[in-house]
Parts: sequence; C-alpha cells; structure tokens
Amino acid sequence: QVQLVESGGGLVQAGGSLSLSCAASGNIFRINLMGWYRQGPGKQRELVAIITRGGNTNYADSVKGRFTISRDNTKNTVYLQMNSLKPDDTAVYYCNARTDNTYWGQGTQVTVSS
Repeated sequence: QVQLVESGGGLVQAGGSLSLSCAASGNIFRINLMGWYRQGPGKQRELVAIITRGGNTNYADSVKGRFTISRDNTKNTVYLQMNSLKPDDTAVYYCNARTDNTYWGQGTQVTVSS
C-alpha cells in the first residue's frame, strides 16, 4: 500500500504561481511513476504531468512551458510548480503513484481567478 498526502493549492489570480507537493509513504520502494492529474468543473480527470524514478517527465500540451514536475526520491515527494496560471487551470489536482497498482491522493483545489 502507498499513501499520498498533498499540500499546496489555493486561490491565485491569473498569471500567478502556485506550488503543489505530494509526500508518499508506505511501500514507496515499489513506486515507479508519480504524477499529477486534475479534474476541472464538469470535466473528466486528465493527466497534467508525470515523472519516472529516473527523472524522465511528460506533460500535457496545455501546461508545457508553464508547469514543472520534479521529484525528490530521498523525501519520497513529488512537486508541481505552476507558473503563468490561467482560469482554465482551475481544478482539483490529484497526486498519483504507480506500482503494480495505482494510488491517488485526496486532491487539492486550485482556483485561478481572471
């Protein structure tokens, strides 16, 4: 089992920045991929960014150049730095970790006002 605890998020004006963190605990040595997904109002959950244990990353086209995912394996924590935020980025952001199973955090709200 893997437990994920998110922090960060909140309310910011368009053009601003926010940072999210997700700390993993439990069977962390089996975690391969970690990442962030989001679900906006009336929308399906979508990939934002993922990162492998080795540091390879992949981003949704909508956030490329604005968001940065990073990972500290010594702290079992993944981060999402979000810059140049837009109202369309408003969503609940979920941390995700994959072993042979998939685990989710509880979600944290990000609201970007215009």
